[in-house]
Amino acid sequence: MSSTERLSRYLDDECGGCTDEALSQRLAELDELVATVETAELTSDVDVLSALGNETRYRVVRILHTAGEELCVCEFAPLIDVSDSAISHALSRLTDAGLVTRRKDGKWRKYRATPRASALLVALDGSRSL
Repeated sequence: MSSTERLSRYLDDECGGCTDEALSQRLAELDELVATVETAELTSDVDVLSALGNETRYRVVRILHTAGEELCVCEFAPLIDVSDSAISHALSRLTDAGLVTRRKDGKWRKYRATPRASALLVALDGSRSL
């Protein structure tokens, strides 16, 4: 069964009948919906969510958000039980996704959660009680 046939059956069930005009109208509405969703922001949002979709990266962002200040890369090793390489990789990915900022301070690199990262974590925290 094609997707158009399924939609026609659905409209028939919901509306008590489905004309070709109703089907065409609904298809046009759905096309508009897709056009508003499929944007550059969609790709960016998926990249951000993907960056948070790893326990190490999520912990790093959560730690930075909770700290509310910059942390040196060396401060993560005692906090997260993974290799220094894994921490560096996580920080790089989070920086690329725009969830943390990186600043060189002499020979050290310091990181801070971005406002977007903080907003996402606050939203996640708030959604737990729903």
